[in-house]
Amino acid sequence: MARTWLSIRVDLVEGGGRSFWPRPGRILAAARTHTFADLAEAIDDAFARWDRAHLYEFRLLDGTRIGLPEHDWCEEACLDGRRTKLSRLETGADFLYVFDFGDGWHHLCTVGKQRIDPLDELGIVPTKPLPHWGWGEIPDQYGRRWAEDDGESAVPPNPRRTDLPPFFPSWGSGADRYPD
Repeated sequence: MARTWLSIRVDLVEGGGRSFWPRPGRILAAARTHTFADLAEAIDDAFARWDRAHLYEFRLLDGTRIGLPEHDWCEEACLDGRRTKLSRLETGADFLYVFDFGDGWHHLCTVGKQRIDPLDELGIVPTKPLPHWGWGEIPDQYGRRWAEDDGESAVPPNPRRTDLPPFFPSWGSGADRYPD
């Protein structure tokens, strides 16, 4: 396959009231025929977003906004992300992805200077944009630190692996032999 796909670097700059440094990031492979809605879904997958009941938009440096035009925030100048193809993007271009306007998860996106062959980079030709490299810790969308976190409770005591089934010697009742 030819080197026709885009490589898009996505860095999480801020969100949920926090600014991130070093910035967690992902690199995605995307065909120019994929839509911005496809890219939004792939970014949300790559950053472990599980509540997708939020709006999104892309902002290009020329002022173009791409999202869901049926919503009030998206004025008549907003392009429909479900129909607008990534072929609008130039190599080396920077653009912004915003997820959840209330919590403001802002991602700086940069199109790679060279096109890529998905078979070389991923080993497959995916049907939608797909992350293939990444770094950094991904924050929980709502800042939860454990399953039952209510945002006010103290962190529960560390059971030091005694709460795990005994698949390994350091799990279960033998966990005290291997302190953290």
